[in-house]
Amino acid sequence: MTDATDVLIAGAGPVGLSAAAELRRHGVRCRLVDRLPARLPYAKAVGIQPRTLEIWDRMGLARPVLEAASVLRGQLIYVNGREQARIDLTLPPEVPYEFAALPQYETERLLEEYVAGLGTIIERGTELLSFTQDDDGVTARLRTASGAESEFRTGYLIGCDGAHSTVRKGLGLSYEGAAFAEEYMLGDVEADWDLPHGYGLRSLHRTADGATDDVLVCIPLPGAGRYRMSMLVPPELSAQPGSDVGDDGVAHGLEGDGDRTPELHHLQAVVDRLAPKPALLSRLRWSSVFRISHRIVDRYADGRVFVAGDAAHIHPPTGAQGMNTGIQDACNLAWKLALVLKGEAGPALLATYDAERRPVGEEVVGRTVRHATQGIETDPDDPRTLLLREAQLLIDYRNGPLATAPHGPPDAPQPGDRAPDCPGLTTPAAAYPWRLLDILRDRPDHVLLLYATDPAEAAKAATPDIRTIVVLARESTPTLSAPDTLPVPAYRDTAAQFARLYRPDGPTGFIIRPDGYLAARFPLAATTTAVSDYTTTWSPPETAQQHD
Repeated sequence: MTDATDVLIAGAGPVGLSAAAELRRHGVRCRLVDRLPARLPYAKAVGIQPRTLEIWDRMGLARPVLEAASVLRGQLIYVNGREQARIDLTLPPEVPYEFAALPQYETERLLEEYVAGLGTIIERGTELLSFTQDDDGVTARLRTASGAESEFRTGYLIGCDGAHSTVRKGLGLSYEGAAFAEEYMLGDVEADWDLPHGYGLRSLHRTADGATDDVLVCIPLPGAGRYRMSMLVPPELSAQPGSDVGDDGVAHGLEGDGDRTPELHHLQAVVDRLAPKPALLSRLRWSSVFRISHRIVDRYADGRVFVAGDAAHIHPPTGAQGMNTGIQDACNLAWKLALVLKGEAGPALLATYDAERRPVGEEVVGRTVRHATQGIETDPDDPRTLLLREAQLLIDYRNGPLATAPHGPPDAPQPGDRAPDCPGLTTPAAAYPWRLLDILRDRPDHVLLLYATDPAEAAKAATPDIRTIVVLARESTPTLSAPDTLPVPAYRDTAAQFARLYRPDGPTGFIIRPDGYLAARFPLAATTTAVSDYTTTWSPPETAQQHD
């Protein structure tokens, strides 16, 4: 048996790489294995949500992603050749990032380079065969590309190994749901039409009774005229019923190389029928037949073993929710594992992973199925709410076990909500304003954020138990509240945007979690008690007793 490490991650797609990135940022030793010998050159998951970019910003990864990605500006919806709707992806000005598109293999490349910079290299061609767990850890059996098998001892195991997950099967988790009857084909191709730059296309043909019998969905990718197109499979490429179902009963994802690979003329035929303008396709980079299922596990964890991403939930690709939801799974779990491994939190903190993330997975599965079958344009939410939800900016854990009591205006950001970014924060040594994300970048731990008019009051509330940042109100007296005179990092809310977005009720304290959600909100005078109350909920038993 080889030497132990803290965490073994099975699967080096975007979710597994995100888990490794967050764990390494916290100083956790992890091993990342993937059964494939190399990255797949496919543009599978291509949509990157603004919330994911916020997470990557805090990691310091947003810049290289933005340099490689293209912006998604909206979607054009056609039915029977007529434009039915034009959805513009316009977010409130305080949201720092737009919707973006990047082929999955590029996302994986950037994450892999980031993780390698932190000291973890993907072990490619290494497959997890089986595992057992006990009170002290997990024993995993691995097989390398040479066929050699070995046992490996680790503290925890995270299954990011996709819809046919070995980890999920090993835990015996149920994976309830079903498959859509339709088969689809994907193609990464170029089109010579003049559709508006950055806009996707969804074109349908409906019969007299309202049924959809033909569909074309095009997502713009980086590069001139380049799109990932999806459409129904023609009869000559259709499989026999049940022949494309895996041995686990799950029909989902791309089909491997075989005699059903779509060719350019298959895609061109659909474009000829459904494109709003004539277009000639060229430069087919890859194509595949694929199936769509909607399923979710009954629990995201069992003891020391966890599942995330497609190993936990699968659903239609509508709205580009899958990869982004999996990345947030990984980040939610990673900081909790890190605190437990450092001895700063008890095992009870790990139970909050399922409590917080499975309701999110259930909502995403249900919503994407509705949008896939009825169309996003039929969603009852107002357009602003719809876009914010698609951007994953409305996810909250208000009803989760870590959310503390609310404080201040009920419609202000409360414990469990996303901590909004805000512009206009200044400091004497900088000639330009900062955003809150700039200040939080490369800070992987909890942050105590203190808002006050009186700098002395803010300094008094600072605690050595947690990294502290002060935001001084715009109306504070400059001569008495210079940020560089305080014993902790301090910034002035010069544009009053922090006050507008966070709506502090007088001097107020906030605890921001490592994943960018609010853990607590409280009167500044109650800072010591609030920090103690929050950390006690997940501290190791001996530490919690000391607090008592």
